Amino acid sequence: MHLEYNVEGGDFTRAGYASSQIKKTLKQLNVDATVIKRVVVALYEAEVNIVAHAYRGVIYADINGAGIQLRLADEGPGIADVDMAMKRGFSTASREVREMGFGAGMGLPNISENADNFSIDTIVGKGTTLNIEIKF
Repeated sequence: MHLEYNVEGGDFTRAGYASSQIKKTLKQLNVDATVIKRVVVALYEAEVNIVAHAYRGVIYADINGAGIQLRLADEGPGIADVDMAMKRGFSTASREVREMGFGAGMGLPNISENADNFSIDTIVGKGTTLNIEIKF
C-alpha cells in the first residue's frame, strides 16, 4: 500500500495530519499497538520538522507485510550539521516556533530511537530527505 501526503511549511494547524491518517490505516491493518506507537512518534516528529523548518514537503509511506517505509522529502534550508542536529536539545527552530511549543530539539533523536533504520540526506540550501523504516 502506498500513501502520499503534502505538507506545507508553517501550517501548524495541519501538523500531524499525515501521522494520524497513517495511524488509522495501521490500526485497520491490525498492526501491533507497540509498533503503531513507534511509527506515530517517528512520523509526527518528522512531519513537524517539515512544518517548522521547510517551505514544503511530501511524505511517502509504503506499507507491506514486513513493515513501513517512510520517506519525507522537503524543500527547505537543509541541515548544516547533522551530527549536532542529532543531539538531544539542539534546535534551530525560530522563537515563534518555540513559543508554539515546538522546536525543543527532540525530533531527530526521537525518530532515531523509534526507527529500525533511519538515514538523513540533506543539501544545505536545497532540502532534506529522511528515510525511516519500522518493521512489523
